[in-house]
Order: sequence, then C-alpha cells, then structure tokens
Amino acid sequence: MVTFTLNGKERSFDGDPDTPLLWVIRDFEKLTGTKYGCGVAQCGACTVHLDGMPRRSCITPIATIDGSDVVTIEGISGKEAQAVQTAWTGLDVPQCGYCQSGQIMSAVALLQMVPKPTDDEIDGAMTGNLCRCATYHRIRAAIHNAANSMEG
Repeated sequence: MVTFTLNGKERSFDGDPDTPLLWVIRDFEKLTGTKYGCGVAQCGACTVHLDGMPRRSCITPIATIDGSDVVTIEGISGKEAQAVQTAWTGLDVPQCGYCQSGQIMSAVALLQMVPKPTDDEIDGAMTGNLCRCATYHRIRAAIHNAANSMEG
C-alpha cells in the first residue's frame, strides 16, 4: 500500500507498485489535466510537482512516492501559479494546448526556485517540455511577465 498526498488530500494505492504515477493520477484519481505524451519522460506533458520539484509522472513508479506530496495542474496554487496562469492567458500562449499543463508546472517550479530567471535559466528549466505548436517564444515571454508581475 502506497500512501501519498495528492493536491492536499491523502490518498492510497494498493495496486501494482510499478504502476506509473501518471496512470494513478489519471485512471484512479480521475484527474485528467496531467497528460500522457511520450511515456519516456522526453516531452514533459506529464509533469507534476513531487515534494515541490517538477517530476515526469509517466516514468515514476507509484512505489517510489510513499509519503510524498504530489501536486497536479488541478491543484497548483500560490503566487507563482497565479502569475503564470495570468501571463499565459494574457499572452495567449497555448495553441493546441496539449502540452500546457506540463509547461505551466515547469514554469511555476522555476519561479518558485528562481524568482527572476534569465533567458538561459528559463531555457534550462523548460528543456524537455516540448510544444508541437512551437510557442516557445510566447512561453518564455510569459515566464518573464509572470516574474515581473511578482516583483511589486
């Protein structure tokens, strides 16, 4: 039995310990904002926060998160999350939108660690979050806007 906190609520899972966290979130908890993209941690669509750090849930066996705190796009909150969501909307970042939950989760984690990131820091933090629509320039601009909005 694996027990963990999901978006502030205690949860447990007693299935196969090798089940990826992504499938526990989507199939058992019915939270579908975290997306399946590639299944090998290369696209970032499945990004969640695990104990405050971005993690690819598609390759994270549920057995490895016992006692951990998991936050999905449905549960993200705080000043960084609000700033990112506002910037994303203000700049019309998404095109198809499929990758956006993973993009937002990575951007929020970056701003929690580096409140005023440089372009290089943004590029480094967002590496591995792929966008088929190539909205990378809007993503970077939105992260800068979010950081600037939190300054005052």
